[in-house]
Amino acid sequence: MEILKAINVEKVYNSKNEELSVHALTGIDLSVMKGDFMVIAGASGSGKTALLNILGTLDIPTKGEVFLEGDNLSKFSSKELSEIRLNKMGFIFQAFNLIPVLTALENIEFTMMLRNIPEKTRHEKAIALMAELGIDELKDKRPNQMSGGQQQRVAVARAIVNEPLICLADEPTANLDSKTSSNLLDLMQRLNEDKNITFIFSSHDNQIKERAKRLIYLKDGKIESENGKS
Repeated sequence: MEILKAINVEKVYNSKNEELSVHALTGIDLSVMKGDFMVIAGASGSGKTALLNILGTLDIPTKGEVFLEGDNLSKFSSKELSEIRLNKMGFIFQAFNLIPVLTALENIEFTMMLRNIPEKTRHEKAIALMAELGIDELKDKRPNQMSGGQQQRVAVARAIVNEPLICLADEPTANLDSKTSSNLLDLMQRLNEDKNITFIFSSHDNQIKERAKRLIYLKDGKIESENGKS
C-alpha cells in the first residue's frame, strides 16, 4: 500500500546572487510503500537530507507535490503540517536531539504529552516500550549520563512510541561506533519486521545500505538508481 508519494519534486535554495542558488533536488519521483525499509544514499551534497526533510514535511518543495495517504501536503497550513508530524511521523537525528533536562523516560513521554495523552497512559506506554527495547535501566538517566548508543536508542523509542505511519532517520549512525550502529540497526529492523513500521533513512553508512529493502541513490539532486540498478 502506497503511503507517501513525491511527484516531480524540485528544491532550490535561493541566494540574492542567483548564480549562487543551489538546486538541491530536480525532478524527484518516489513512492513509499507501507512497511518499506528504504535508504536514500549518495555522496555529500547529493540531496539526501533535502529529500528526507521534504518527505517529512520539515521543508516544502520549490516545485512539485508530495502526497501523504492520498492528501496533497501543499494544501495544508504550517499548523496542520505540524499536527501531521506529531501524529503520523517519527524522527531520528544523528545528533540524538534529546531534551537535556529530561530523563530518558520523560523524553520518550514528551511527544505523547504534546498529544495530550493522559499522564498515566503515557507513563505506562513508555515504560512498556523501554522494557521491550531493552533500555528500561535508563529510565531515570538524563542524556549526559548515557552513551551515544543509549541516547540513540532512547531517540528511537521516542520516535516510535506514538506508532507513527513513517519513521524518518537522518544519518542515525553517524555518531556511533560500528558495533553500536549494528545493534541499533538490529533494533530498527526488528521494529520494521514485527510492527511493520515504515523507515526512511538518509545515510551513506554501508551497514544501513546493506539492510535496505529499497536503496535509492541520488546524484546531483536526481535519482540515479534504485537498488543499485540504473
